[in-house]
Amino acid sequence: MKFRPRIPRSPWTRAGIALLFLGGVGVLLWLHGPDWASFKDAFGSVRWEWVAVAVGLNLLSIVARAAAWDTVIRSAMPPPRPSSPLVFAAFCVGLLANAVLPGRVGELARVAVLTRRLDSRNRPGAWPTLVGTVFAHRIFDLVPVGLLVVWVLITAKIPNWALASLWILLAIGFVLFVVAFATARHHHLTRLEGLGTVRRVLAMARRGLTVMREPGPASLAILFQCLGWTCQLFAVWTAMRAFHIYQPLPAAGLVLVLMNVATIIPLWPGNVGLMQVAVATPLSVQYGVNYGVGFAFGLGLQAIEASVGVGIGLVFLGREGLSFARLRQMPGAVSAEEEAKQSRERPAHEPARARVPG
Repeated sequence: MKFRPRIPRSPWTRAGIALLFLGGVGVLLWLHGPDWASFKDAFGSVRWEWVAVAVGLNLLSIVARAAAWDTVIRSAMPPPRPSSPLVFAAFCVGLLANAVLPGRVGELARVAVLTRRLDSRNRPGAWPTLVGTVFAHRIFDLVPVGLLVVWVLITAKIPNWALASLWILLAIGFVLFVVAFATARHHHLTRLEGLGTVRRVLAMARRGLTVMREPGPASLAILFQCLGWTCQLFAVWTAMRAFHIYQPLPAAGLVLVLMNVATIIPLWPGNVGLMQVAVATPLSVQYGVNYGVGFAFGLGLQAIEASVGVGIGLVFLGREGLSFARLRQMPGAVSAEEEAKQSRERPAHEPARARVPG
């Protein structure tokens, strides 16, 4: 029997959950909140030309990271493959879903956008392969993240409470990359029939790691990921200028690392509040930035990133004919593949009882 989390239907239950969430954020702000006068002044003196530059750099980052995923897909899937514009649209829809919904449903949302354009009858294994490419795309993230963490450890003023976390993050990333590379070297197409849930998910991931056995495409994907993270680093640095925080580039690197650490586990949409504390605290303690200004910068930085991801995500969400209700109903990788299998076995004249979102 498969376990699926149930979303409460009662509006009173949903309202209670929302109030608990707001109460938790309120307690967090009360304990670690800023000086609200300096917080207000920071927003009143924002330099909008730097905000525009930060928005542009975030857009370039999304383009580069989508290009990395497109490279992985082209290595893992035989023709005909999804077009590059469609891959970019799916990536943006995934960013939107991750920004507004808890649970990282955006990773499956982007797969759903691609598969709804593919004929599941003639493309067996499309779902597991594409899910595997998402996993591989995340693995390639580990290269620029590892380089960024090493650079920050060498050049930035790191608070003691964050030092151990960065070393642990670096070690976990190294182990994951080595395991993924070893898995790709021993790659073979495993039949999914008869496998349990865990083994099936692992088989899906292995299919997407095909690109790691090809030096050319793998190097290109890593290059695009590094370009994307470089753009994001300079977006943080320019956003700091927008809030009159004139600190060196390593400080921006520290902010970028810690804000990603704070959002690894999506406790609520965007982890709003927690992310601002993670940004403002090291800037205040290590670099002497006023805590209220640092908190305002953290909120502004999250708004800049969300404006790009959510903005273009909404455009492509409408173009693909999807809705937020559809995003909430994204199927699991295994259940989606089972539905695709049923669709292939169903006679062409028989209507489908359920469909992959779209």
